[in-house]
Amino acid sequence: MPAIHLKISGKENPALAKELVQTISNLTKDILNKKPEVTVVTVSFIPDYLWFINSQSLAELGKNSFNLTIKISDSTNLKEDKARFIEALHTTLAAKLDNLHPVSYTAIEEMKADAYGYDGLTIEYKIIQNKILKA
Repeated sequence: MPAIHLKISGKENPALAKELVQTISNLTKDILNKKPEVTVVTVSFIPDYLWFINSQSLAELGKNSFNLTIKISDSTNLKEDKARFIEALHTTLAAKLDNLHPVSYTAIEEMKADAYGYDGLTIEYKIIQNKILKA
């Protein structure tokens, strides 16, 4: 199901990472209806002097930023769900990260069910298997 990667500007901060992972996981469950038990989140910290917007580093700008990519199964959410997720994520992270630059991105990548999976099985296979078990 969801594979999420969060990049945050600044120095490594495990406590902040844990807090943001919990927040992101909750938004993923509540808005996109994804199962927490198969949601994976990785976090990377990028020094502000190595993060550039319009050729200026965040260190020069005195700002923070994030870039979040979430991979979900294709066609499992409505456009409205995805828009709400992006808005809620940005609003929530803006409250948790000081001085957030507006150019902080969220990307939802929709993966085809026959080309995405976990536990060595595609999502498509898992969907078919669940239908067979329910029959």
